[in-house]
Amino acid sequence: MLNLRQLFLNHVAQTSPEPLALEIERAEGVYMYDKTGKSYLDLIAGISVSNLGHRHPAVCEAIHKQTDKYMHLMVYGEYIYYPQVQLSKLLTDQLPEKLNSVYLVNSGTEATEGAMKLAKRYTGRTEVIGFQQSYHGSTQGSLSIIGDEYFKTNYRPLIPDTRSLRYNSEEDLKQITEKTACVFTEVVQAESGVTPAHPCWLRKLRERCNETGTLLIFDEIQTGFGRTGSLFAFEQYKVVPDIILLAKGMGGGLPIGAFVTDKKIMSVFQDNPVLGHITTFGGNPVCAAASLAVLETLIESDYILQVKRKETLFRSLLKHPKIQFVRSKGLIMAVGFESFEFNLQVIQKCIEKGLITDWFLFESACLRIAPPLIINEDQIRWACSVILEALDELS
Repeated sequence: MLNLRQLFLNHVAQTSPEPLALEIERAEGVYMYDKTGKSYLDLIAGISVSNLGHRHPAVCEAIHKQTDKYMHLMVYGEYIYYPQVQLSKLLTDQLPEKLNSVYLVNSGTEATEGAMKLAKRYTGRTEVIGFQQSYHGSTQGSLSIIGDEYFKTNYRPLIPDTRSLRYNSEEDLKQITEKTACVFTEVVQAESGVTPAHPCWLRKLRERCNETGTLLIFDEIQTGFGRTGSLFAFEQYKVVPDIILLAKGMGGGLPIGAFVTDKKIMSVFQDNPVLGHITTFGGNPVCAAASLAVLETLIESDYILQVKRKETLFRSLLKHPKIQFVRSKGLIMAVGFESFEFNLQVIQKCIEKGLITDWFLFESACLRIAPPLIINEDQIRWACSVILEALDELS
C-alpha cells in the first residue's frame, strides 16, 4: 500500500519541483508537529496567516459554536448571517469613516479582483495601475498588476490597460491621469523583501489620486491584523485609501478575505448589472465567526502593542557576517544573504533543526520572518540562535 507521502506526490498538485513534503499531524500555538512528534517553530505563520498562532482557543471556540448552528446557507448579500454582520460592524468600527461597507470573499486575490471590478464600474474607466515588485495574488486580474515579469510572462495575454510604475517614485505619479480607474499599492511591499512606502510618497500618491478622480486601493493582505504594530499598516502613515484589501491574518487559519470601501462606491454592484459581483462561499458563516474571534482578540489583547518590542529583539539578535541586511516593518522581516542558493541552504538547515522559514517571491536571497504575533521572547531568542547556528555551519 502506498504511504501518505507517495499519495501526496501522486495526487496533490505541486507547484515546485521539490516540495518540502513535511507531514504535519497537528499544530498548536507557534508550533507544528510531524508524525514522529518532532516539533517545528513556525516562523512564517503560514505566510502571515496565523497571526494568533495555530488553533487559538478563542478561534476554535467560535468555530465550534457556529458549526453547531449552521454552516453554508446561500450566497453573499441575501441572507442575514449573524457572524457576517458582527464581523463587518466591528471591522468598520476600527477603520476611518469612509471605509464602512465590507464585501467578504475567500482570499486575498479575490479581494483584488473584486476591488478591480468595483473601481472600473464606479469610475467608468479602464486603466489599472500597480507598482513594480508588488504582489496582489495569482488569478488573472491580480497577475496583470503584480510587478514582476517572471511570474506573468507565460500567462499572457493578461488584462489590457494595466501598467506598473516604480514604487516610491514621485516622478512616476504623473502617469496617473483622468483615464486611471484605480491604483493598487501595498503600504509595505512584502514579496520584494519588505519595502515600506516612503511617507511623503504615499501622501503624494493620495494627492495625485484626488486630483485625477482615481480610486486609491491599499493592499493590506499581508500587513493587516496587527502584523506591523498597528491593526492596519496605513494607520502609521495617516493616509486613508478609498478601498482596503484584507485576507491572510483575518481568519485565524480559515479562508476569508475582504475589500472595504464607502457604501456609495460599493452600491454600484446593485444594478447595471444586478449582482454585479457575486461569490458562492465569500463570508461563509464559520469563516466569519473565526474572523470575528480573531479581531476581538487582537482588540482586547496587547499582542499588537508587543510587536515593535519583538521586532527590536529580532533585529538585535540577528547579527552575523553572512547577514547583509535586515529589513522590517513590525513582525514581517527580511534577512538578506548573498544569494538564493545560500538562503536555501540556510532554510534547509533551519528546518532540519526544527525552525520553519521561507524566502520571498521577488527577493529570493532574503529569508522570511513573519511569526505568529503570540511568539514570546524566549521563542524569538531560540529561533535566532538556530538561524545563527545554521550560518556558522555554512560559513
